[in-house]
Amino acid sequence: MEIDQLKHTATAVRRDILRMVAAVNSGHPGGSLGCTDFLVALYFEVMNRKKDANGNPVFDMDGRDEDIFFLSNGHISPVFYSVLARAGYFPISELATFRKLDSRLQGHPTTAEHLPGVRIASGSLGQGLSVASGAAYSKKLNGDKSHVYVLMGDGEQQEGQVWEAAQFAPNKKLGNLTAIIDLNHAQIDGTTDNVNSNRDLAAKYRAFGWFVDEMEGNDIEDVIRTLKKSQENPEVPTMILMHTEMGFGVEYMVGNYKWHGTAPNADQLTQALNGLPLSIGVTDY
Repeated sequence: MEIDQLKHTATAVRRDILRMVAAVNSGHPGGSLGCTDFLVALYFEVMNRKKDANGNPVFDMDGRDEDIFFLSNGHISPVFYSVLARAGYFPISELATFRKLDSRLQGHPTTAEHLPGVRIASGSLGQGLSVASGAAYSKKLNGDKSHVYVLMGDGEQQEGQVWEAAQFAPNKKLGNLTAIIDLNHAQIDGTTDNVNSNRDLAAKYRAFGWFVDEMEGNDIEDVIRTLKKSQENPEVPTMILMHTEMGFGVEYMVGNYKWHGTAPNADQLTQALNGLPLSIGVTDY
């Protein structure tokens, strides 16, 4: 896609997020909006994904010979579902079932629902880096040259299991692994500094043996450039500190941790959507 097309898609995804959580008065819009540009860039530009002769995505749980992604901070499921739908994994119209009874689009992604594109149940924070490290190690053992990506939250770095995986990946020389931390400095109870400061994450991961990079997560071009660069380290896993703004794209939400898990009301939804006009040829679900 051209950069303008990616930006138009990101706007449509942000509208999806807002409408999904507002419809059921439940969900996590803040982090979802902040990570929109990253996931759009990853799925529409960076990852090598399996497709059929008509260009439609082909999904299987093995993920052999294709790049794969794990969402560790599963509470930002609205952005994940929207991107998967707009990338062709399931009908966009299904977004209207978000968090409803018997929907495949539950509040946190689950494998029991057999939703194409979802490889692990996530939302119990701290597990994604371990899963991604295992998948990357499996690919390495099988001679599979494709890449593994995983997204975590910065509040998630307070989980002990993260640091077990942080030690494992460099020791196994998993250069086919790129981990990304959404560094928005906000979690459900306040700022990460006030809740339980992560201090210098870059220094910590370097000490564990990772190549550490940084990118502006709300700049699609920088996201693409940095993610592609992370594929160039054959024996060292890459940790990217992704600077984002919680609620990015919605003026009254930006930088406010209170929107971590709060849905907009009807008036707030209208205000937000008015600030995110759709481009010609792009439609809501």
